[in-house]
Amino acid sequence: MSQPTKILLIYTGGTIGMIKDPVTNSLKAFNFDQLLSNIPELKLLSHKINTLSFKNPKDSSDFNCEDYINLATIIEANYENYDGFVVLHGSDTMSYTASAISFMLENLTKPVIFTGSQLPIGDLRTDAKENLITSIQIAGLRKGSKSLIQEVGLYFEYKLYRANRTTKINAEHFEAFSSLNFPAIIESGVNLNINHSSLIQQKPKQLKVHKKLDNNIIIIKVFPGLNEATFNHLVNTPNIKGIILETFGSGNTKTEDWFLKVIKKAIDNGIHVVNITQCSGGSVEMGKYATSKHLLEAGLIDGKDMTTEAAVGKMMFLLPKKLDKNVFKTIFETSLRGEMK
Repeated sequence: MSQPTKILLIYTGGTIGMIKDPVTNSLKAFNFDQLLSNIPELKLLSHKINTLSFKNPKDSSDFNCEDYINLATIIEANYENYDGFVVLHGSDTMSYTASAISFMLENLTKPVIFTGSQLPIGDLRTDAKENLITSIQIAGLRKGSKSLIQEVGLYFEYKLYRANRTTKINAEHFEAFSSLNFPAIIESGVNLNINHSSLIQQKPKQLKVHKKLDNNIIIIKVFPGLNEATFNHLVNTPNIKGIILETFGSGNTKTEDWFLKVIKKAIDNGIHVVNITQCSGGSVEMGKYATSKHLLEAGLIDGKDMTTEAAVGKMMFLLPKKLDKNVFKTIFETSLRGEMK
């Protein structure tokens, strides 16, 4: 008889970890040591579930590089003892954290599933229970002796996505996340419908955890009316090493001389500039229109169909490696964790 799958549930903070105090009627942090008694449905799963919480759980809006490293270190320390991991995280910046973690965990052959909720776990209409139960079930899926999911995923409202393809699109609805450029890996209905063609299959290798990140980056969203003084000020922010440039449509920007001059100077000074579209879906295609041809000639990095969240995580991951400009560009334009086409 096969041994039950072992899942580690890691609570970092967020709405999902709140429960209503029956005396004061206010929300308080949920005690995950009492998980099974508070959510008896988990006993129906044939998994052995252990829990671990951040020493100081925090709202996802306060997450930073130290928290990413802390989370990656927890997964590394427990990697050999568990078959899968479920990370409970606030939804607001979940895509940012999950994207960063996907780059930090190289040669991942086990599932790391991020989930959360729009309503606290103690709320009558909560989405937390379904998200949590199904995430654990997915983390335990096997194909023979191997985990079916071998990447960082994000599960929310009946869909498992590749985490570094997601963006939070709604603060009101339960369907809070979308992945417009890549299909859902699993859709949960009466059955778990698996999109096998979307799965990453890894060759067995030793997990390598990258714990050096550099957050000296800035996101600049191009908009009509952006003036030279403002743009120049942003690009020349002290200590900046990387710029995520959110451009129009398929990668288009102003064609005025001052705009190109500022961009070219930044690149010549060793700053890595990535072009991604500010559209929710679609891809950068530099050179398709005259309004992006000058960016191609200037040497901008082609972000293709990456999300802003993935571009940020990838930039923070690559900057500490001190790569030559051309090598950096080549690697950034190459899919490392399925984050781009």
